[in-house]
Amino acid sequence: MKHSTMRRGLIKAGASMLALGALEPAFAQDKVKLRFSSAFTEQDLRAEAYKAFAAGIKDHFDFEPYWNNTLFKQGTELVALQRGNLEMCNLAPADISKQIPAWSLMTSAYLFRDVDHLRKTFRSDVGREFGKMARDQLGIEVITPVYFGARHVNLRPDKPIRTPQDLAGTKLRMPPGEFWQFLGESIGVNPTPVAFAEVYTALQTGAIDGQDNPLLLSKLMKFDEVTSQFVLTGHVLGYDVMVVTTKVYDAMSKDEQARFRAAAEKAVDDYTTKFTGQERDVAEYFKKEGKKVYTPDVAAFRSYAQKKYVDKYGKDWPKGALEQINAL
Repeated sequence: MKHSTMRRGLIKAGASMLALGALEPAFAQDKVKLRFSSAFTEQDLRAEAYKAFAAGIKDHFDFEPYWNNTLFKQGTELVALQRGNLEMCNLAPADISKQIPAWSLMTSAYLFRDVDHLRKTFRSDVGREFGKMARDQLGIEVITPVYFGARHVNLRPDKPIRTPQDLAGTKLRMPPGEFWQFLGESIGVNPTPVAFAEVYTALQTGAIDGQDNPLLLSKLMKFDEVTSQFVLTGHVLGYDVMVVTTKVYDAMSKDEQARFRAAAEKAVDDYTTKFTGQERDVAEYFKKEGKKVYTPDVAAFRSYAQKKYVDKYGKDWPKGALEQINAL
């Protein structure tokens, strides 16, 4: 009898252990997988920001990054999100504007004065309206903008530049494509499409008079070796947006959503502080190298550019949105 009782006890204990063992994979699967795509490489400073974000949400999410477009080609991420093949990505706002014309405002020249204005806009009522458009029409939740540098004019000629009129006739390399060519027109240059890999040689030979890129990239590509000055026009603040599908976002509680956003904003804000510090450092580097580095009449450039954008795209923009952003 005693042996029979012990045997039944062992069977029960074994069954309990099996049950616990069966529960372990269920607990392991409780984390939501976030397949994430970006165009930048893992060595990019932005990757550090996303890794810090991933660490902040690791208790509830399994962040699975695919850097350098190894999962989806650049420009196809939005469709992948919409089809359920991707949960999260670092998305170009121009990709959103292809499906929502009103978003062309968010890609226009001189919309944002600086990175603080960019952040303030996205956290304001008008920024939330643009987020609502993306949510309602595309099924994505915009979490936060991710800044990656202001574009500045970099020239071979030594001519001082104060206003857009001073750039008349200047052959400035702009990336191929209607968006980029119009951007060049909006700051007064003669936009000239040249492949990025050919820019150094084109500057060296005088095929173009200049190029525009963030200062850190200009230093990396050594464009300072074949130019004389950097005019800090800041005509476009380069940024993408961190987005997640509404399917994932809506499955969170309000508290979880708040913590998700807080983790993202902290990681990106910390990265931005580091990145803008490097921008200041590289400007000083160019000055020490004997290059002219100065700020033109930005108000004149902004007025000139915004008029051109309003004339061409203003009909697609929500009424009063530009004025609201300018007033922030």
